[in-house]
Amino acid sequence: MKIAVLGTGGGARAHAAKLLDLGHQVFVGTRAPEATLARTEPDMMGNIPYGQWLASHPGITLLTFGDAAAAADSLVINGIDGHNAVGALSAVAEQLAGKTVVDYAVPFVYQHETEHPWPTPWGVMPKLDPCDTDSLGEQIQRALPATKVVKSFVTQEQTTVVDPKAIGGGDHTMFVAGDHADAKQQVTDLLKAYGWIDILDVGALVGARGLEMYAHMHSAIGFGLGQQFGGHFGIKVVR
Repeated sequence: MKIAVLGTGGGARAHAAKLLDLGHQVFVGTRAPEATLARTEPDMMGNIPYGQWLASHPGITLLTFGDAAAAADSLVINGIDGHNAVGALSAVAEQLAGKTVVDYAVPFVYQHETEHPWPTPWGVMPKLDPCDTDSLGEQIQRALPATKVVKSFVTQEQTTVVDPKAIGGGDHTMFVAGDHADAKQQVTDLLKAYGWIDILDVGALVGARGLEMYAHMHSAIGFGLGQQFGGHFGIKVVR
């Protein structure tokens, strides 16, 4: 299957590498491929330059956002940061029409001013915008009415999403939310291919609000476990 991954950060790399291992044709989208390949310094999260990473993963094709989306059969993974996701995806709406976009972006606003900051080991905790009465997943769906948006993956580090058995033998829960049953089934099938055994459908895309807001709880649990960056643990819904 031809699958597109939009974004070149650590999470997008995890998905691209896993999909390649599963035998899919992988097309990675970035705003400017030549600029991406020209970078020689690690990114803000310490990931090695993308060109260096790409060289160690032959078979992955780097394209523009639009060309990567167009190359996908029916499934696109959005790894574009939350601040830029709606604009970047709207610009390639035609190429995404009729396809499923699974979105794991968190709508974080960094370096904001607040009367009551939450200090963390790496600075003030970013705030969520939108929050409570809207979600990034819903914003993307409104911007792309011809696309089927599914919110998932967002409650975990992406390295865990693609390798759930690394935590507790895989005995933890992943969530999906969306307004299209067939699209949610497509994402569920991908999660099962990744190794997930407990997948909970939380209903319509409005549920993305809860999944996105969990990001702060995810950080709090990680801090409690002594994990300053990322969160290498799972959560289990006990029925």
